[in-house]
Amino acid sequence: MEQEMAYDRQGKSYPVADFKDDYSGDKLGFWVFLLTEGMMFGVLFLLYGIYFYRHTAMFASSSADLNIWLGGTNTVLLLISTYTMGVATLMMRQGKVKLSATLVGLTIFIAIVFLGIKASEWGVDISHGIYPGSKLLDAKDTGEILFFGLYFVMTGLHGLHVIIGIALMSWVLLLMRSGGIRPEHTIVMKNTTLYWDFVHLIWIVLFPLLYMIGA
Repeated sequence: MEQEMAYDRQGKSYPVADFKDDYSGDKLGFWVFLLTEGMMFGVLFLLYGIYFYRHTAMFASSSADLNIWLGGTNTVLLLISTYTMGVATLMMRQGKVKLSATLVGLTIFIAIVFLGIKASEWGVDISHGIYPGSKLLDAKDTGEILFFGLYFVMTGLHGLHVIIGIALMSWVLLLMRSGGIRPEHTIVMKNTTLYWDFVHLIWIVLFPLLYMIGA
């Protein structure tokens, strides 16, 4: 394809830069985005640390009320999904498009199962009257109110990121079918995989903070 040229007032020609396939720029921009996401969760972790220091006993007893087995199952699911998404990207780079698409679909399925388990946990808590603003929770100790408030906010925000991840991976599948993602052009897929790694890492921090301190 012939290089597109631009001309200044003196008639001197310059090649027009095309940033559509700017791998370094796309990668750097996405890392900056993840940095802002990390800062957002970092504020919540900081709040958790402050309140845990002030209400250690109540945080531990509240944590013991959570279902560590369901939380642990979700941890394993995210570990597996991180592996399948990473291998999917590797298979795409090797030209194994169908296998890559299958692995992305499997990752989406695992993410949906994760959300189902988390929704069932929330459902049990809410059925027992434990949710932010409930009369039962408001009547409890300040430490318990703070713990469950942070629990719902942090797991809810993480769940939102899981939903976004599912949407991104679904978009990846569409791009793979249309040829927008191919073995020589995988930046969108790589960034989606990086995002899913971030979602997994956040849960790896949340799990011990919320489920294990009362074990």
